[in-house]
Formats: sequence, structure tokens, C-alpha cells
Amino acid sequence: MKGTSTRHPPSRWARAWAALALTAIVLPHPVAAQDWPSRPVKVIIPAPAGSPGDVITRSLTERLAAALGQPFVVDNRPGANYAIGTEAVARAAPDGHTLLLTASPHTINPALYPSTGVDPIRDFSPITLVAVTPLVLVIHPDLPVRTVPELIAYIKARPGKVLYGSAGTGSTLHLAGEMFKRMAGVDMVHVPYKGVTQAVTDLLGGHVALMFPGGPIALPHVRTGKLRALATTGERRTSAAPDLPTVAESGLPGFDIYAWYGMLAPAQTPATIVNRLHTEIVRALQAPDLANRWTGLGADVVHQASPAQFLEFLKGDVTKWAKLISEAGIRPD
Repeated sequence: MKGTSTRHPPSRWARAWAALALTAIVLPHPVAAQDWPSRPVKVIIPAPAGSPGDVITRSLTERLAAALGQPFVVDNRPGANYAIGTEAVARAAPDGHTLLLTASPHTINPALYPSTGVDPIRDFSPITLVAVTPLVLVIHPDLPVRTVPELIAYIKARPGKVLYGSAGTGSTLHLAGEMFKRMAGVDMVHVPYKGVTQAVTDLLGGHVALMFPGGPIALPHVRTGKLRALATTGERRTSAAPDLPTVAESGLPGFDIYAWYGMLAPAQTPATIVNRLHTEIVRALQAPDLANRWTGLGADVVHQASPAQFLEFLKGDVTKWAKLISEAGIRPD
């Protein structure tokens, strides 16, 4: 499947952000942007080395270091469903020398773990959304279905018997499955695993029937015929697999789930620093080689997402996941 770079965020976000295009976040303690950075900048990522988010972070920080004249040091702090790395940045000095490159769990966790003490909105200064990654609805090839409507009919004929795997309770993969259940009106059973690798292994072995993994994990198995892809989960088709329809265009209009990656700083970081970072990140995202590399990860580059636009996106995502988690009665393991 031949990919091309996506130059705009999905239209749902583009429409919501259009009215905010000239808006800027007003933050206290103005500091001259030219005085920053005065020493190496630490970028904490709450995910392990080698993960898609880690690759995205490192390829981006290489360009930021070259543009700003200071090293950008990537610090992987996985654990507690992103909570460890996230809290470290929330408690850091708001001077632009500690940043967070985070992903979807940032807005999912508040509904699952309300007692963590870190607020995804209040405790951070958003800088920009950098990439989105739709998930892929894949099935074991032994299932006698080739389209989303056929899959829905197959599950409805076997209520409570079809198993779907995920990377764990509350993961994006789990929530995609729950949204599919609710919108398609089907009864299938969630099987949580301790990580996506174990889940995919069982899907390949036929122990579960379907999953919603990210493109980097799903598409190599699809190309070898070990899995069958039915659709992607975003509002529009992804550059990583342009021939695949979306779930929305396959009979469930409004189905729209992305994994995303974005940069934040601690709350109260001066606006001059936030805006300088935004400018340099947007400039880095224009590089064709970066877009092509991210397409290989199943990620579409997002351009021109201002701090204010990213803030509105984060607020909307927190609300969306809280509603789904509440309605589905999801509780952490």
C-alpha cells in the first residue's frame, strides 16, 4: 500500500479549529524567547524506547536541537499507563527545559484514574499536536467476512461468542472495540492483554477473532496475509493505507478514533517559549523525509495546530473518552 503525506489534520478537528486560528494562549511571566534555551532540553516520553511514540519523539527532537542550538535529550519513563512520565513533567519547573511528548492515554486516564492528582488540562501548557494514527480493524483470516457489514452480521449471529483483544483495559484499542460494540449494536467479549504484542500473538493464533491495533503493528501482518484488514478508524483514510475504507464509510457514520501524539510543557511556561517551540515544531514537520518516515509508522503529520487549537482538542478528547468510559462501565483492572 503506497502512502502519501497528509498535510492537514482530520476535518473534524480542522472545522473545530478554524475559528481559533488566530487565537493564542496567554500565559504569565513573559520571558524573551531569544534567551531560551539556555541549557539542554529534556523531553520526557511516557512510553518505552522503540515504540512509535519514541521514534516520533526522537526524529522531531533531532530537528529541534539543530534549530535551537541546544541538545534535546529524550527521557523514556514508561509505566503506570503513562502516569509516571506525565507527573514528572507536571511537577517540573515551567522554564521550557522540560517537555512532554505524550499520546492518547493523556486524555483517557482522567476517567480511569481520577485520583492520580494530575490534570491533563490544568497542569500543562499545550504546544502543538504533531501526528495522528488511526487504528486498523483486523480479523483472523479464517473468519468468513471481508467487509465491516459482514463482520457485524457475523457477530450478531453469535452474540457473546466473538472475542476481541486489546492491549489492556482502558487502552485505545479497548475503547475502539467498545465504541464499535455500541455503534454496531453487537455483543462481543473483550479480552484484555498485558500489552499489544501478546494480544496480536493470540489474534495470529486465532484465540481472538479481531482487534483494533495501530497501523505499524497491523499492516505488516496484513501484507503477509496473516491478518485481514477491514477498515481504519479515522474520519478519513490514512496515508499509510489509502486503499482501506474507514469504519465510518463502511456503515458506521461518526465512528472516529485516532491515537495521537503531541507536545506539552508544564503549566505556566511563558508564552514566548511556547510560541517559539510551536514555530520550530511546525517548521520541522514540513520536512518531507520526516513525513515519509512517519507514514511508515502509520502516522499522519498534523500541520499548523496552534497551542489554542491543541488545547481545544485536548478538552474535547477528555470529554469524549469520559462519556464512553462512563456509558460502557469500564473500570481499571
